[in-house]
Amino acid sequence: MSFFEALLLGIVQGLTEFLPVSSSGHLEIAKAIMGSELTPSTSLMFTIVVHLATAFATIVIFRKDIKSIFLNIFKGDKADRKFSFAILVSLFPAAIIGIFFNDFIEVLFSGNILLVGFMLIVTGILLILTDQAKDRNIELNHFTALIIGLSQAIAILPGISRSGATISTSVLLGMDREKAARFSFLMVIPLILGKVIIDLKDISSFTDSNQIYILATGFISAFFTGLWACKLMIRLVKRARLKGFAIYCGSIGILVLIWTQIF
Repeated sequence: MSFFEALLLGIVQGLTEFLPVSSSGHLEIAKAIMGSELTPSTSLMFTIVVHLATAFATIVIFRKDIKSIFLNIFKGDKADRKFSFAILVSLFPAAIIGIFFNDFIEVLFSGNILLVGFMLIVTGILLILTDQAKDRNIELNHFTALIIGLSQAIAILPGISRSGATISTSVLLGMDREKAARFSFLMVIPLILGKVIIDLKDISSFTDSNQIYILATGFISAFFTGLWACKLMIRLVKRARLKGFAIYCGSIGILVLIWTQIF
């Protein structure tokens, strides 16, 4: 992977992690277009690094919320404690899949562009339903947190937008849109950090200085574009303006399906 490819893929990750268009799906599409010949394990490692960058971007933007979550686990009013524990409950589905099905997940990140195309269409349908949903201001509880967590687990599939799936599920369950976006972005941080810790054993395969340089380039570009995209997404969700992303996902999904048949 060249410096330019790492820079471009980092920008793709930073933009698409928070916008509901599937960062993993776009990374796989970008790798295929650029003719990337990365092994599945190397491809997954780069994906993990740029996801870590966007997790750090989330931490920067929601640093006050994160501090409150930790404090409210031990003290705070009932509503604050409920939100903090809901974050913990939402982690279980994706954590279980990540621990027991890691080898299967790695295979999905090996240029399976046909799957990406179908899943992008599914993401587009979800976003259309979300844009038409009405706010019912349903309070977050452990059951709804678990359902949202299940949607996050399903979004491990490349082409399913994690933010799109979790925000859509939250809104369709009746949550306030701004609270849905906040919960969606906060719930992914522990998972990404945990995944990176688990995969630290694989860092030994990137001891070459050029490979470290490539990973650093992807990280930095993903971090700074992620800061901008996260703030933008919060504003768009509050205004219920996801239809454009739905059309985009559906269109890209169809183009990808056509592309797989031609090439």
